[in-house]
Amino acid sequence: MLDLLFETSWEVCNKVGGIYAVLSTKAKTLQKKYKDRVVFIGPDVWTPDNKSPFFTECKTPLDAWLRQAVLPQGMTVRVGRWNVPGKPIAVLVSYKSLYSYKNELYAEMWDQYRVDSLHAYGDYDESCMFAYGAALVIESIVLWSENAQRIVAHFDEWTTGMGLLVIKSHMPWVGTVFTTHATSIGRSICGNGKPLYDYMSGYNGDQMACELNMQSKHSLEKAAAHAADVFTTVSEVTARECEQLLERRPMVTPNAFEPTFVPKGAKMRMARQQARECMLRVAGALTGTDFAPDTLIVATSGRCEYRNKGLDVCLDALNGLRSQLEQANAERKVVAFVFVPAWVDSARHDLAVAVASGSKAGLPDPVITHTIHNPDSDSVYCRIRSLGFTNDADSTVTVIYVPSYLNGTDGIFNMAYYDLLAGVDVTMFPSYYEPWGYTPLESVAFGVPTVTTNLSGFGQWVLSSCGDDFAQTGVRVVPRTDSSYHQTVDGVQSAVAEVWRWDSAMAQKAGRNAQKTAKLATWDKFMAYYYEAYDRALECAASRKK
Repeated sequence: MLDLLFETSWEVCNKVGGIYAVLSTKAKTLQKKYKDRVVFIGPDVWTPDNKSPFFTECKTPLDAWLRQAVLPQGMTVRVGRWNVPGKPIAVLVSYKSLYSYKNELYAEMWDQYRVDSLHAYGDYDESCMFAYGAALVIESIVLWSENAQRIVAHFDEWTTGMGLLVIKSHMPWVGTVFTTHATSIGRSICGNGKPLYDYMSGYNGDQMACELNMQSKHSLEKAAAHAADVFTTVSEVTARECEQLLERRPMVTPNAFEPTFVPKGAKMRMARQQARECMLRVAGALTGTDFAPDTLIVATSGRCEYRNKGLDVCLDALNGLRSQLEQANAERKVVAFVFVPAWVDSARHDLAVAVASGSKAGLPDPVITHTIHNPDSDSVYCRIRSLGFTNDADSTVTVIYVPSYLNGTDGIFNMAYYDLLAGVDVTMFPSYYEPWGYTPLESVAFGVPTVTTNLSGFGQWVLSSCGDDFAQTGVRVVPRTDSSYHQTVDGVQSAVAEVWRWDSAMAQKAGRNAQKTAKLATWDKFMAYYYEAYDRALECAASRKK
């Protein structure tokens, strides 16, 4: 049994991406096993005017430590609870004062681990200062906890890698785990339009880092991967990527989901009805169309990575579906929502007024719910327009771009993403680069059939664990390679059309089967991989003590 477990991530109490979903759903299982011996560490990016909705400062067993903690001048921490199931202890680190130590820290990291910070830009410095602050907090708590012997410090992503290296140097008796959820260089290769999979065996990570100006992030991630007692990643597809680009084979610790996030029974039926009414009300106010209750609601969501997340495939598949339904003179309409945060300006005032009043007059530019700062260069918006989605009353397929975070206060829907997800009929996540794929897993957990690809870790897990019968698993895994774009589009279009043809009984059956699939991927089943990782880290730490 562990005496102390620390987990550090930029997304602790800071909802910016998929890692937040991983950690926030994992927290309950860890808290149940380790109680308050587990401590999550995240950045304090909040202000009195912008307070965190995810964190409550309160009394914890770390109060005694906090009263006597000696930290660098200007560095402050707040201790409380993370407002997720399990309510684990969270420490938020204010790290900006640590910039004065940056040069000395980077020199130390170069001397000991050959981390190249010389070419740093963007979020590199900020990430490293936070990671350094997290390491100082861990060091302080460990020294305060005199009886703690079996200690593991777990760091997520390159953004926390420098914290792991500091702990490795300063506290070798602490076991370390490093998880890469997606390699920085692999993501960059894909983001620059280069083929990752057909040429994987020919790529050299260091060479590609120089070519793509990623030397600092890549060298930090590679150093952390090699220095960690246990190096892990979330799927076999990313394990192969790590082995090639980071030159160390990781242990696979797949992601899972916490079912307490999903309403049950009558609450789920009510949530579905409310979500559908909300989405169709917004669609009607925006387009001036009166959508029938049986309208097929399709959605995609996630980080705004146009190619990596398959947003291009989604839009082209909807375009093909539009032609298919028009040729069939179909009466049942489709409304597709693209829930992808972008460089949002504000909620459209005219749409907010129309939604509030129940107006069905229709509005100008009826394809987007919020104004954005860069309409001429936003990939999703420009593609919707170029495909000719007019969203008029005769449209068989209406596509609506929602470029805002859905946190319940977006100004149009005013519902959180999970609340809206309950009302969707089918989701599309045909990713090109997807180490795991939390969005399709979330979807099936809510009983919503989903379409993904075999390039996602989740898609590969479904194929190996459940098969590929869409109605029986609630998941369609579309084959995708570097050279199969149009076949992938056809596969996604075919899957959505299949759901469109389902009657009510079939749709309900597929939804129930989707939830059965999700139950095979809960944390009470997958946490065993992490327990093994922690045991291995403790063994390594024990050998250094000897």
